Amino acid sequence: MTRIFETPAALVGTEGTKLGPTDWLAIDQDRVNGFAEVTGDHQWIHVDVERAKDGPFGGTIAHGYLTMSLVNYFLPQLIEVRGFAHAVNVGADRLRFLSPVKVGSHIRGVGEIVGVEEVKGAIQSVVRVTVEIEGSDKPACVVDTISRYFPEN
Repeated sequence: MTRIFETPAALVGTEGTKLGPTDWLAIDQDRVNGFAEVTGDHQWIHVDVERAKDGPFGGTIAHGYLTMSLVNYFLPQLIEVRGFAHAVNVGADRLRFLSPVKVGSHIRGVGEIVGVEEVKGAIQSVVRVTVEIEGSDKPACVVDTISRYFPEN
């Protein structure tokens, strides 16, 4: 269920708030191939289904950066902030890839608000997103996302 904040100021003091989980998302070979196409990363462990069967993971795996980019897909399912003029993604901290995502598996996001502060007249939040793999005790990746919300005038 999406956690809704009516204004950016409503984020202040919410550190430790748990978010999610999101719905599960299937990772299929078409998605992996599409990512390879737009990034130019055609390493065989991602795109060569036959060769990957004998590889270290027993099949193809998603690119780590594909998994990380799907955090942007999960964030709106985790948190919605309203009542701002505009918002920007400032970046990410603490990115770690902990477990490969095998093609055919399902992933989802869970989050936690780990920081909120006023920065240059805006409210900046840090949401730690953990990408879980269905049936696995170890997550695929963890990343701290940084968003800045500018107030309405």
